[in-house]
Amino acid sequence: MTQHALMSAEIHIDRAQGAYLYKKDGTAILDAISSWWVITHGHCHPKIVSAVQEQAAKLEQVIFAGFTHDPAEELTEKLMKLTNPAHEFVFYSDSGSTAIEVALKMAIGYHEHTGKPRHKVIALEGGYHGDTFGAMSTGARGVFNKLYEPFLFETVHIPVPTPDQEETALSTLEDLLAREGDNIAAFIFEPLVQGAAGMVMYSPESLQKMAAMCQAHGVLLIADEVMTGFGRTGALFACEKAGITPDLVALSKGITGGFLPMGATLCTRDIYMAFYKKDRTKTFFHSTSFTGNALACAAAKASLEIWENEDVMARIAMIDETHKKAVQRFETRDDISAVRHQGTLFALDVQVDGTQGYLSQLGPKLYEAVLSQNILLRPIGNTIYVLPPYCITADELESIYACIESSIARVL
Repeated sequence: MTQHALMSAEIHIDRAQGAYLYKKDGTAILDAISSWWVITHGHCHPKIVSAVQEQAAKLEQVIFAGFTHDPAEELTEKLMKLTNPAHEFVFYSDSGSTAIEVALKMAIGYHEHTGKPRHKVIALEGGYHGDTFGAMSTGARGVFNKLYEPFLFETVHIPVPTPDQEETALSTLEDLLAREGDNIAAFIFEPLVQGAAGMVMYSPESLQKMAAMCQAHGVLLIADEVMTGFGRTGALFACEKAGITPDLVALSKGITGGFLPMGATLCTRDIYMAFYKKDRTKTFFHSTSFTGNALACAAAKASLEIWENEDVMARIAMIDETHKKAVQRFETRDDISAVRHQGTLFALDVQVDGTQGYLSQLGPKLYEAVLSQNILLRPIGNTIYVLPPYCITADELESIYACIESSIARVL
């Protein structure tokens, strides 16, 4: 996602702590995007550091086919307590992309093994689910994957139910299900917020309606909570706000507090049992070398213990309230549109002539302007967003808003 032919020299980070990254010369950079949405409690949280150090001296990795270990079992027990009771099983992998691949393969395999094969997947326009080929196939067709389009499987994309096109989105889905519902295996979606699309937001009520329509036709729901999970939208998981129970949930990023790579795909008992057969051809044929990695499991377990023992939701509520005030601060400006927020996420679009979206020339200019003030933001084209670690203070958030104002003025 970086064009080296255009970028300035890389910034060498020597260490990190809390909400800050530190360069070799000691300069502190405020990490206002949680290092690509992964850091939840803060960099180098001492409880996670200690857990990983302790585990590293005991067991770092073992094959997870036919073997198990305490960190994986203890993590799974904690994860099951935090997530929807319908999700009784978890498959560990390495990233958000692999968690999505697993979910797609489970959905297709479920219908095949239950004797009612279905071969289509539906998704929302503008969605992004990762950079492996299955994940790319379900994402929006565009600049990210144009080169690879001939190799992607067909996905039916429907409009996002944003307030201005909710009715169109719902009627499109209704018509599609009426025509082809018996051949649609799954509906994959980023609940409430589409991240890489430019922080596009839609209501819990819209998602609830779409989910009910799909479930009425036996279409499995795949919730991509890779970005939205672990508190980002103000609830532990975004699907909670819509009151829906997906059949499959993909998790990553914040599951380890951003400490180590890990993916997790949660599924219902029905899906698990579709692969649980004496017939070896019905095996769920998927593996990654580091599935259930002991160090990643230890980090994730420690992160979940922070959720259990500390009032993380109070920190999230503070960020939510501070963002809410910032919306009022920015929404009256003529050079800004679509000021919005959802939980710990704040976003706005800078008005600009010419190319909009990811390839807008405004993005790199805004990035440099903000970074010159020792704050890390990574605009998606002309969309600026803030998604901080939960240890951030109200004063630090105010400094980010001020930086955004001065950077827009400088660039425009």
